Amino acid sequence: MAQAIDQRIAEELSVGAHQVRAAVALLDDGSTVPFVARYRKEATGGLTDEQLRALEERLGYLRELEARRAAILESVAEQGKLTEELTAQIEAADTKSRLEDLYAPYKQKRRTKAQIAREAGLEPLAETLLSDPTQDPETVAAGFLNPEAEINDTAAALAGARAILTERYGEDADLIGELRERMWRRGRIVSRVRDGAAEKGAKFSDYFDFAETFTTLPSHRVLALLRGEKEEVLSLALDPGEDEADAAAYEAMIAAKFGIEDRGRAADAWLAKTVSWAWRTRILIKLGVDLRMRLWQGAEDEAVKVFAANLRDLLLAAPAGHKTVMGLDPGYRTGVKVAVVDPTGKVLDTTAIYPHQPQNRWDASLAALAALVQKHGVELVAIGNGTASRETDRLAADLAKLLAGKANLTKIVVSEAGASVYSASAYATKELPGLDVSLRGAVSIARRLQDPLAELVKIEPKHIGVGQYQHDLTESKLTRSLEAVVEDAVNAVGVDLNTASVPLLSQVSGLSESIAANIVAWRDEHGRFGDRKDLLKVARLGPKAFEQAAGFLRISGGANPLDASAVHPEAYPVVERILAGTGEGVAGLIGNTATLRKLKPGDFADERFGVPTVSDILAELEKPGRDPRPEFKAAAFKEGVEKVADLEPGMVLEGAVTNVAAFGAFVDVGVHQDGLVHISALANRYVADPREVVKPGDVVRVKVLSVDLERQRISLSMRLDDEPEAAGAQRGGGGRRGKGGKGERQPRQRGG
Repeated sequence: MAQAIDQRIAEELSVGAHQVRAAVALLDDGSTVPFVARYRKEATGGLTDEQLRALEERLGYLRELEARRAAILESVAEQGKLTEELTAQIEAADTKSRLEDLYAPYKQKRRTKAQIAREAGLEPLAETLLSDPTQDPETVAAGFLNPEAEINDTAAALAGARAILTERYGEDADLIGELRERMWRRGRIVSRVRDGAAEKGAKFSDYFDFAETFTTLPSHRVLALLRGEKEEVLSLALDPGEDEADAAAYEAMIAAKFGIEDRGRAADAWLAKTVSWAWRTRILIKLGVDLRMRLWQGAEDEAVKVFAANLRDLLLAAPAGHKTVMGLDPGYRTGVKVAVVDPTGKVLDTTAIYPHQPQNRWDASLAALAALVQKHGVELVAIGNGTASRETDRLAADLAKLLAGKANLTKIVVSEAGASVYSASAYATKELPGLDVSLRGAVSIARRLQDPLAELVKIEPKHIGVGQYQHDLTESKLTRSLEAVVEDAVNAVGVDLNTASVPLLSQVSGLSESIAANIVAWRDEHGRFGDRKDLLKVARLGPKAFEQAAGFLRISGGANPLDASAVHPEAYPVVERILAGTGEGVAGLIGNTATLRKLKPGDFADERFGVPTVSDILAELEKPGRDPRPEFKAAAFKEGVEKVADLEPGMVLEGAVTNVAAFGAFVDVGVHQDGLVHISALANRYVADPREVVKPGDVVRVKVLSVDLERQRISLSMRLDDEPEAAGAQRGGGGRRGKGGKGERQPRQRGG
């Protein structure tokens, strides 16, 4: 069976079965995806981390499928009902839904009307009428009266027979599968506003009178509809089709399956009514439940995928680097919290200022900030994007003007999502002992400008706020996906062994949180790591953990220059062969592009380290420890544009992409409410996926198309030649036009 799983995954991923087998063996042996993707390319034939993640996910599903298959076979066998034909069907089932369809007739269930009818001896009546429609139902039923079972008349007998046939129709696996697929292809979801809910559910107004086919319904609309239903604003119905002919077609399929047709025989009408009854009272309800789950699962999968992609982009956003940064956590009544951190993230100073209402101590606040800038040599000012952000940004602009010629300040508005969660966390208490909770947020804001990845790993991914409808998603599924993204991002960048925090180290391949804590404890006691081999001196860090982690940990200025690179210690002998072949020393070879590009990887490969690994080593020697993240760049907001009311159609602004959804991108233009660039307005070409054009953190130029002050919606375009929309014709947040094409959700207004 394992071979069948390997083959199936190989076909789905369009790779070789031997590649899948090798990857599965490595993963089962405890290797991580980042390690396998980077350092076991020979074994897997170069499977990427993305392919390995898909393989890992599919492997889990198929193994669960096999476990369920075995349990079903055992259960049916115990009932003495396992035939060769049924065994073959169960063995051939390739989805969980198909397995459950086959198992339905044998699943233990509470006493049904059909079961009670069988106990009353009515199954022969049902069989007679189905097999010989020439028999008159009333006449035959008269022979099955049973007062002890409360079958006192022919109506009761025929009702029992109908219940038996209805259950049989509803448990025919092949029939249910065909009906389900037809309803999926032709059915639609219909939404109506509930009586009296229009006012409280105004945000769902696009769905008050809505219908769309299942196959064209995008994930974000499915989630919006289900959210509206959950909040008791919308009533949802799953229609099998748009007209009566569709309903008749389903009943015809059931009738054909059981040889029922109207030929004027005595039982034909009764059998036809039984089919109709079975369709309306049992099968349609079952299919509705199945397809609702299918819609939900598809939408959830897509939402998790979008969340993961956005998180990856945010984690891999450009770091400002080793600079002294002042973090400003804006607020009105409670003031603006201020923290200055040095290039390593160490807290140098903290305070609180009150430039905004009600205190309005603008000049005093400027003076306090200027003193901190000059005292600590601040280069960057990071401003959280919550309440009072725009006003605080203006304060920073005045600060830059005040210190012109004395300091070269750059101000950047950064996402403060999750900063409050970090501030109240146990780790923040340990990391920043004695510092007030309110000031920790300012520290986090400053540090996430220096290195987004290093700071954001301290926060649970689900609190970073880059997903769609995340509170509606299955937490375990979302968490598993996001944790994989964090792990991949951290290992793609690499970690400085001598400065990394416990949360950052715990995301390194092969390291648990406890081992990460032991690494920091060893570092605190013995000082800097001078060699990667010193890791083996850390408590509970054995050879397996060392193998998985060593290549992703960097030591700058250590005894061996290779320890600052992504070359794994196990491959150092390959570098020694390269050195021998070139006559260079390590210091002379690293960064020596002219020499390295002349070398042929095959000349240094052997049975253990093939051409893929040697090629990676040569590329790494050329630019050792290179950070794959982009160069740091900041958006400049337009002066005088501070709130939605300041926007005018036709304005061209610079902004930062905060989130990317299936239907477009949200852009912060400095007015405390993100605008939406609909997917159709991202480029002067067809765009299938917004990620082809933008990702979170990108700085873009946009044109304001329309502004809806009442609903606080801003429609933007990255096609700067687009004409603004006429008054009263706003796009309402950029939802698609046409059938069912409205209601793409605007994010909540940001604030404290």
